[in-house]
Amino acid sequence: MKTDDLIILMTHDAPVGLRYGRALALALGVGIVASAALLVVTVGLRHNMASVFETARVLFKIVVTLVLAVLAARLAMRIGRPGAETRFPALLLGVPLVMVAAAVIIELFALPSEAWRASLIGRNALFCLFFVPVLSLAPFASLFWALKKGAPENPAAAGAAAGFAAGAIAAAIYAWHCPDDSPLFLATWYTAAIAGVTAAGALLGRRWLRW
Repeated sequence: MKTDDLIILMTHDAPVGLRYGRALALALGVGIVASAALLVVTVGLRHNMASVFETARVLFKIVVTLVLAVLAARLAMRIGRPGAETRFPALLLGVPLVMVAAAVIIELFALPSEAWRASLIGRNALFCLFFVPVLSLAPFASLFWALKKGAPENPAAAGAAAGFAAGAIAAAIYAWHCPDDSPLFLATWYTAAIAGVTAAGALLGRRWLRW
């Protein structure tokens, strides 16, 4: 019998207090609510959100981060099931990547070159690098708790997927506060913040998600 088949049989026979699917749904719900609440009670929503939401840049930032969060969460949900197909959900992550790349190209053509640096750095780059990981803590911990109830075949990859999903969720929530709307800013600082959480997830998953 192959090792993968043995893992699947063991997980089917293993008693669980809370089924994996329900644990994931609960983890995502708790993580998202806790992260959103943290944003509201600390820095709050963007003060002029009602007036700027109709602008293309803000709308794009909200939409693309939400798309990324949904696709990343979908991958994290599947990676904890032995034998589950993860290649296609992983490939789908290229959709928001292409969206951001296209937006950056449009931005570079639309702005004079002397304005590129200001758009890239923005006003809150360091705060973005700090606060996105802070907002990711609740979904990060919740997803790790849920994955412990599954049986990820590759603990490091599962941890990375959980970290990526947590970072993407945090980015989608932070976007409702962030006053920096340039795709250049989004592509640089949001990506760096999410990458940091993903790396932490891979390192911690290697140890905490072994079974």
